[in-house]
Amino acid sequence: MSAQAPGRGAVRGDIIGLVARDTVETHFIESVAALSPGTRSDPGLPIRPGTTLTGARCRDLFEIQLASRLLDIAARWLREQGEGFYTIGSAGHEGNAAVAAAVRATDPALLHYRSGAFYLARSVQAGRLAEEGLRDVLLGLAAAAEEPIAGGRHKVFGHPDLAIIPSTSTVASHLPRAVGVAFAIERARKLGVPGSPFPAGSIVVCGFGDASANHASALTAFNTAAYCAYQGLPVPILFVCEDNGIGISVRTPPGWVEASAHPLIPRFRADGCDLPEAYDVAREAAEHVRARRSPAFLHLRTVRLMGHAGSDVESAYRTPREIAADLERDPLLATAGLLVRAGLADPDELLARYETIREHVLKLALESTRRPRLSSARQVMAPLAPRRPAHVAAQAAARAADRAALFGDQSPPDREGPLTLSQAINRTLTDIMGAHPEVILFGEDVARKGGVYGVTRGLLRRFGAGRVFDTLLDEQALLGLALGSAGAGLLPVAEIQYLAYLHNALDQIRGEAATLRFFSQGAYRNPMVVRVAAYAYQKGFGGHFHNDNSVAALRDIPGLVVASPARPDDAAAMLRTCVAAAKADGDVCVYLEPIALYGTRDLMDEGDNGWLTPYVPPSRWAETHVPIGKGRAYGDGRDLTIVTFGNGLRMSLRAAIRLTAEGYGCRVLDLRWLSPLPVDDLLRAADLTGRVLVADETRGSGGVSEGVVTALADGGFAGRVARVTSRDSFVPLGDAAAHVLLSEADIEEAARKMLA
Repeated sequence: MSAQAPGRGAVRGDIIGLVARDTVETHFIESVAALSPGTRSDPGLPIRPGTTLTGARCRDLFEIQLASRLLDIAARWLREQGEGFYTIGSAGHEGNAAVAAAVRATDPALLHYRSGAFYLARSVQAGRLAEEGLRDVLLGLAAAAEEPIAGGRHKVFGHPDLAIIPSTSTVASHLPRAVGVAFAIERARKLGVPGSPFPAGSIVVCGFGDASANHASALTAFNTAAYCAYQGLPVPILFVCEDNGIGISVRTPPGWVEASAHPLIPRFRADGCDLPEAYDVAREAAEHVRARRSPAFLHLRTVRLMGHAGSDVESAYRTPREIAADLERDPLLATAGLLVRAGLADPDELLARYETIREHVLKLALESTRRPRLSSARQVMAPLAPRRPAHVAAQAAARAADRAALFGDQSPPDREGPLTLSQAINRTLTDIMGAHPEVILFGEDVARKGGVYGVTRGLLRRFGAGRVFDTLLDEQALLGLALGSAGAGLLPVAEIQYLAYLHNALDQIRGEAATLRFFSQGAYRNPMVVRVAAYAYQKGFGGHFHNDNSVAALRDIPGLVVASPARPDDAAAMLRTCVAAAKADGDVCVYLEPIALYGTRDLMDEGDNGWLTPYVPPSRWAETHVPIGKGRAYGDGRDLTIVTFGNGLRMSLRAAIRLTAEGYGCRVLDLRWLSPLPVDDLLRAADLTGRVLVADETRGSGGVSEGVVTALADGGFAGRVARVTSRDSFVPLGDAAAHVLLSEADIEEAARKMLA
């Protein structure tokens, strides 16, 4: 850990008492002072007739609401001092403490970013000191490296000891994952898979705002939960919409949250500014979900105090009357009024308590500014790819205990003879699922049909509908199920039917899957493999939705593994590596399968079977293991290196064979991994010839070749470099595709120019 940076820590403790009070603080203090005490009641009785929240519990929750409010005050103060970096607060939403109190401390929660009171309440529920939750949040505000979940990388609500799964989303991209967790809690139990972090009977709590309820990922989550429930599949999730009526400056139309309800998800409504009501309704909703193992929606009406964030000038878009109306509904003031009217506290006592906690929180905030922050790129990036090659290699060699029974009356694949690419993937999936009972395989059409191209044929019959199943046709939902399953003890292998379909839901990989390990320092992981039928060159079946050659968005995601096998033997070995890396290190792997090569048999001449390869027997899996980031070289020529991948491998090999016959010395390097690139293999192959041609079936702009050329330059390669790529075009229908896609002739022509 680095020492404190010079110049930091200039905030003096003696100015804490001079921290300015804003309108919200002033209104609260003046309003509490004006309250009239009532006759003292029994703290063991309900704080208000007709409700179940006792006076004693109400007082405990008030302390939590109060602490949450003061964290917001501290956040604004830290920002003013240049020592805080996050000012979106929870003021007005403190009623979510009642939701925390209404569920179990072990129920997994994915929280709205205004859930400070929920986080503090859950921390106390879990047996921690109240100060520990406060310190967690303050360290996050100050971007301190000691913050327990993100380690200074972001301010999030999350903690593995509290069953709070962190989310950095300010919209609703975490909702599909939440549905996936709920689905997987029951699916893992049904499959008897050990290792689920959530006890039997758990429900998922998922919070979000009213504006976020309009987000496509929110609608996906509601629809997916309802879709499962409609079929009798257990999905125990409680959606909690904290409705303050405004998204930054855009008003939510009155009644919209109610009007937009999904008809198959029961609704519960409560005033989040009324703690006893919020507690009772939240308990009712939670018990509904727990007993029925089906979704419910809790609409919690709240207010938003102190604006959207510290930089927000609320008066620019809200009238003084609107702001004043929210001040009158302040949930902290409402709970104080309950306690005073019940005779369980007097105004002076509450105000004294407010000042005591205020000073304590500000002192803790001051301490947080003195804690070390991340001081190097290496520290920041440490959680991204903590790969352990030896562990991955060991996992990749794992086999089923009874492999003969696994294949039954079918010969083991290593006795079948040479296989096509699709056959090799199919047999490898069988071996993987036999060796790893926690692996589940799902997607659109993968089960009964066996995939559009038959790649998963027979797996439903062999492993049953609990492990191999079809999903609804929604890529966000599909990836959300994968994310949630991965966090609940399962290892999902999800199929995206075509590469173009992945773009509809890419943020589930970019913003959710790939970030979880980074923003939780590895405390939370979502190990998963996403199989994608990819690239172009299909014969007689076209259109850009089925022939997509864009992978730039995938290569841009930090820590993501992108595999691109072309040969059947590589496809088998690399799929085993991806599953092993997910299991051993929590990697998120995207496995791109070239559609046009699924059934390819020949390399040069019809009937030569040069593209088929035998299936490697388990006894040789260890020696034939393909590590992440390892390329494959073909040939030993010294005149030209052709660097390629995917469909480009077959075209490049054909071109190289013809050129070799003419006396040129060519070698071909199959990258195999598009992220991370096999840079060492690339530089070695380049140095052997001094001339490199990159044959790239993706586009000239944003294509893989840009990264390859950059890697050569960064590595100090001083030889000649050229590239030949597909055009910057979408792939058209039919024969027109040949005009914009990389061709064998293009590769050969470019190679001859370099050899001239």
